[in-house]
Amino acid sequence: MTKKNCWEVMNCGREPGGRNAEASGVCPASTDERLDNVHGGSNAGRTCWVVAGTFCEGRVQGTFAQKLKDCSSCEFYRQVRIEEGADYQTALVLLKKLKILK
Repeated sequence: MTKKNCWEVMNCGREPGGRNAEASGVCPASTDERLDNVHGGSNAGRTCWVVAGTFCEGRVQGTFAQKLKDCSSCEFYRQVRIEEGADYQTALVLLKKLKILK
């Protein structure tokens, strides 16, 4: 099973070289290497909910705390949780990998 990144599922076009990258900017989830390969994604492509400044629902999202509610109801987030099952890494673990929490 090929695991897709958020920009592939959400079709936002904000990955490097994507159709909206020049006009709207490159999404930090597509370039943040600290979470590369977590949940089988490229960079933070399958952990976008913990990355500040992602672009969802037509607007730039803030920090993890600010976007938690929106992300928890996101179809992509739910998909990753189901696909990963017991291997799903919680936000706390991911935030520690980002070194936001010590």
